[in-house]
Amino acid sequence: MRDETNVRDKSEDVEEEEEDVLLEKNKESGALIANNTAAVLNGNAVISSNLDTVDVGVDIKHLKARWNTDLSDPVLDDINMSLKRQQLVAVIGPVGSGKSSLIQAILGELPAEEGTLEVHGSYSYASQEPWLFTGTVRENILFGLAMDRHRYRTVVKKCALDRDFELLPYGDQTIVGERGASLSGGQKARISLARAVYRKANIYLLDDPLSAVDTHVGRHLFDYCIRDYLKHKLVILVTHQLQFLEHADLIVVMDKGKVTMGTYEHMLNSGQDFTQLLAQSHENSNPDSEKETEKNSAAAGDYKRQESQQSKGSSKRLNSVSSVDSSLDSSLDISEKKEAHQVQEVRGGGQIGLGMYQKYFSSSGFVTFAIMLFLCIATQVMASGGDYFVSYWVKNNNQEDQTVDIWYFTAINGAIIILALLRTFLFFNVAMHSSTNLHNTMFRAVSRAALYFFHTNPSGRILNRFSMDLGQVDEVLPLVMIDCIQMFLTLAGIIMVLCVTNPWYLINTILMLLSFYYIREFYLNTSRNVKRLEAVARSPMYSHLGATLNGLSTVRALGAQKMLIAEYDNYQDLHSSGYYTFLSTSRAFGYYLDCFCIIYVVIIIVNNFITPPTSPGQIGLAITQAMSMTGMVQWGMRQSAELENSMTSVERVVEYKNLEPEGEFESPAGKQPPASWPESGEVVADELSLRYSPDPKTECVLKSLNFSIKAREKVGVVGRTGAGKSSLINALFRLSFNDGSVLIDKRDTEEMGLHDLRSKISIIPQEPVLFSGTMRYNLDPFEQYPDAKLWEALDEVHLKDAISELPTGLQSHISEGGSNFSVGQRQLVCLARAILRENRILVMDEATANVDPQTDALIQTTIRKKFKDCTVLTIAHRLHTVMDSDRIMVMDAGHVVEFDTPYELLTNSKNKVFYGMVMQTGKATFEHLLKMAQEAHEERTQQGRLE
Repeated sequence: MRDETNVRDKSEDVEEEEEDVLLEKNKESGALIANNTAAVLNGNAVISSNLDTVDVGVDIKHLKARWNTDLSDPVLDDINMSLKRQQLVAVIGPVGSGKSSLIQAILGELPAEEGTLEVHGSYSYASQEPWLFTGTVRENILFGLAMDRHRYRTVVKKCALDRDFELLPYGDQTIVGERGASLSGGQKARISLARAVYRKANIYLLDDPLSAVDTHVGRHLFDYCIRDYLKHKLVILVTHQLQFLEHADLIVVMDKGKVTMGTYEHMLNSGQDFTQLLAQSHENSNPDSEKETEKNSAAAGDYKRQESQQSKGSSKRLNSVSSVDSSLDSSLDISEKKEAHQVQEVRGGGQIGLGMYQKYFSSSGFVTFAIMLFLCIATQVMASGGDYFVSYWVKNNNQEDQTVDIWYFTAINGAIIILALLRTFLFFNVAMHSSTNLHNTMFRAVSRAALYFFHTNPSGRILNRFSMDLGQVDEVLPLVMIDCIQMFLTLAGIIMVLCVTNPWYLINTILMLLSFYYIREFYLNTSRNVKRLEAVARSPMYSHLGATLNGLSTVRALGAQKMLIAEYDNYQDLHSSGYYTFLSTSRAFGYYLDCFCIIYVVIIIVNNFITPPTSPGQIGLAITQAMSMTGMVQWGMRQSAELENSMTSVERVVEYKNLEPEGEFESPAGKQPPASWPESGEVVADELSLRYSPDPKTECVLKSLNFSIKAREKVGVVGRTGAGKSSLINALFRLSFNDGSVLIDKRDTEEMGLHDLRSKISIIPQEPVLFSGTMRYNLDPFEQYPDAKLWEALDEVHLKDAISELPTGLQSHISEGGSNFSVGQRQLVCLARAILRENRILVMDEATANVDPQTDALIQTTIRKKFKDCTVLTIAHRLHTVMDSDRIMVMDAGHVVEFDTPYELLTNSKNKVFYGMVMQTGKATFEHLLKMAQEAHEERTQQGRLE
């Protein structure tokens, strides 16, 4: 294995050179599709495939662009740059400066108003918000490309995914939930990066892939993936990790849509702005830090671009790569043997029982339903009585005075009209209430369901229930049901009339009804299950469409349109085949019913010759009733079958209506916390374990944690990606399944309602969420605060200027998911929301991961001031953001491995876990962070003496 690995390592540079030649001479079809798409989307973008004579990868001249024509200022304003091949370009700048917009312009997603943009060669793209679809990890990385095991293994190592594959239950065959719900933020970012790197291209556009990972992994990705593996490519890296800037060939600083660019040395000498920006990052640009990092890195070896430095670390690198490669091979072999299966949508079986009809009508009330049923019967009695009265009228046609008969017949028809109107109005009123009740109860059940339900059920399934199934209940079911009721009562009336006319008709009628019943049962056994199958086959269409729209820029950039269209066509064909089968069986059922109806009419006519009625009027009545009966029975049987098929939608809605809730929303009597709770904010965990599945046999993500956080204490939570940091938040908010207990101010959170618990804890999530609506609605959805308070909160998070520049200020519209704001701006809005609520406990999950260091420093100052008397839990990858915390909790594999002050962890810790994390940032940075910890320690000691 070692010899094989040596050959692979030596051949990597050769492979990269071969890729360049292949890309220059023969373009990959996927890349060409992506570039052609960009040319269509952006009229001023020019795509060139002739790379032999062009040394420039991206050439931009006087580019001006804006997302919304209503905005006064363009997001890109007079951009001029020429980026060469085999160049590492770092793009930095404050929040909302236009960094991601520059990437989108190169991709062709942002149309140019003025200027030109030329892209020479193919490109690959990793988005700022990692886009993953429901499938295996391997499928997300390959994304339709052929499996090249050597390249795949190399990319997995370079993107630091090998250890994750060992920890995941099925390795790279583990199913990724919708939007990567089953993975941590760092894992999603690295899988997205691996997908971009696996695809062979000339240009790699990486939109801030390092913010979601910890310091060690970030260093690994930058050194081994971006600097080494892509060293022969043009890499445009958007980043807030300023410690990496010294290794960039070109630095692009953006601010309000304008750019300043140059080399690292040029930018240092150009003015104070860049120097101050570096100072704010709390990172040192000394080359010694890089050397120190290499010494302390878990993966040994040197991936410098200089040939001499490569040779020095060759032996260490080969040994390390050999061991990692063998473990990765092992995980891949395991993945081939094990096969993960996605949780399939449940499909009902058997007949639709009377209980389902009872659940449908239950919301309207028994009295209303009884009155409706009485009106239906009364309407049919009057209609059948009217038909019989006509026969009586014909029989007594010889009487001179028929005025009374006319009045009788008029009264009967008038009563029929009134009763029919009342019946129909009341029925549809009952149906409307039933449908409304089903929707409300299903919505309430889904909104109260545990997160596990959403992790295992794609949004397409849920959307299917709320759209097609509820649409069937709203629109089709009432019409079919009223038809069935009317046909059944009409049929009963006709049979009674025929039996009064000639009792011998009863034998023929019974035989016909028995024949119809058995045909109907035979048909329903097929159509009912086909209808269920068609409903289940509809969900993947919704899921696929929703996932594709969410990752549209990634799909276009990677040239996967044809692949996804073909996949959607497959889902559509599967659904259409089920629907076509349902229509075919329905038409066949109608045909055979028509045949039996013709036979029945012939038998009635023959029967009139054998046993004629007493009068010609009764003969006419019998024939007309029989002929109308055949049409009604045929239609009635089809509608009754359609009724049962439509009731499968009620069955599917009721299935979601009965979802297991995650817990009681309101606290039980006697367990409600006081309005002032929590007063101090003390948090204690006692044997706390957490699992994401309701199955008790599932392995816990958090394992028997015991810790105590004092009132008003500021605690930083650090650890490798996937260590369980975000899971700790889930346990605190009771978002998953907890064992053990969490006490807040000595109250067990398991004993109180979810609303009482969650409303008292503020959170700034790792993935900021904004809702479609106004900025004011997103800040204050319950309208509890005046505008002045909202502007004050925006000012605290340094968003006041950006919002005030919008045409309508606080009333400015926010697109779905906040897509018209940058990710960093969304995180700041969430922080402003937390400031408004003024809760005693604040949880920040990578709250400033997507903002620049300067804004990060300002926000940290705001947090220290605004939440001085609050308990604050900060999950962070930037170690300098937690170095002044009262204590730091270090997590690894679901355990708390260290929990002490930063200074103690760096000087007196036995495990040296946190010490190792800080050392990986470099010697100079270590000394700087140690100084920060020491100053904070001395300040707290001094305050303790004063108290």
